[in-house]
Amino acid sequence: MTLNPDSTVPLYVQIKEHLRQQIESGVYPLGARLPSERELSRTFQVSRMTARQALQLLASDGFVSARVGKGTFVKKPRIDQELRFLTSFTEDIQQRGMTPTSRVIVAALRPAPPEVAGPLKISPGAEIVLLSRVRLADDEPIAWEICHVNHRLCPGILDRHDFSRESLYRVLREEYGHNLIWADQLISARMPSREERKALNLDANTPVLSLTRVTYTDHDQPVEYVVSVYRCDRYQLRTVLRYSK
Repeated sequence: MTLNPDSTVPLYVQIKEHLRQQIESGVYPLGARLPSERELSRTFQVSRMTARQALQLLASDGFVSARVGKGTFVKKPRIDQELRFLTSFTEDIQQRGMTPTSRVIVAALRPAPPEVAGPLKISPGAEIVLLSRVRLADDEPIAWEICHVNHRLCPGILDRHDFSRESLYRVLREEYGHNLIWADQLISARMPSREERKALNLDANTPVLSLTRVTYTDHDQPVEYVVSVYRCDRYQLRTVLRYSK
């Protein structure tokens, strides 16, 4: 590849895109070591700083990770979710050619505490379905979701379904006829608790995305209130912004 010095695209971005294409095409498979800063600077006739910026940008996009004293290696890319459509975890993972499964921690009926009753617009103490699951993609833990569903809207759901394999959204739509249309979602980043680190196989330095979502039907009926954490090293959120006058 020859860099274009006259392009408006910075040289380090051109190098980063070239390396990304080689990773995606299999030239550098999972676990492969990329050329060093010195090798890249010699190949592309750029400074080591430019080569370093290319590798750092590739790492921030989730394609590689640096190991001190050893080099930069290809890792599993992050699961990229666009924030344009209301989809389930199962749908997100299947669309990427991966197999979704869940490890069920709790599946039970519980009285709704006030902090859950409010978002679901039910009385405190009303019966809810509590479904706590670690969500996996190709057997790798990606997220921990704690869902609360108004049991009145899906009576008997836990008696008939195995949510280690099934999609909650699919069951709510197809069996109970709830047309899930939109959701109000709040996203923030934080460090995980000890319990979350254990469930998601995280080290102490890896942050998580914390998501709180209330999902509504086409009649603006809240059906689900979910609190979840996603691994930042394996999951990222993308949104498209357009200028509005």
